[in-house]
Amino acid sequence: MSDQNSEQEPWYRDGLQFSCTQCGNCCTGAPGVVWVDESEIKAIAEVTGKSTGEILLMHTRLYGGRRSLTEYANGDCTFFDPEKRCCTIYEARPTQCKTWPFWNSNLESRASWESLSPDCPGAGKGNFVSFEDIRIQAEKTDL
Repeated sequence: MSDQNSEQEPWYRDGLQFSCTQCGNCCTGAPGVVWVDESEIKAIAEVTGKSTGEILLMHTRLYGGRRSLTEYANGDCTFFDPEKRCCTIYEARPTQCKTWPFWNSNLESRASWESLSPDCPGAGKGNFVSFEDIRIQAEKTDL
């Protein structure tokens, strides 16, 4: 392989380790945004037994012209159960949640990936995730 090709390959070309520990840290903490589209809102409505109108009104907000899930004042997602430390809409969780931690922003550099460790105990540990699987997940979001 030439030096030119190796420069173009991502630093994680040999794969990464990640296993979700279900700590809930990605659902809590600092305020942020969890983007949702119409199909995700419908799926959330279906799994909760609520209408799409109620989900839109009670669980989303407009932010920068897009819809985001709401959160409590402490930054916790309104669908996070703090006692059980789990997502109450896990089956219908948004793509942004499903693809964590394989967002482009987390894959920019080894340092970006390693900076997840304090908040995400599963990053860099556990199951091997192939380059191809990482690429597929990263392409699903623009984060």
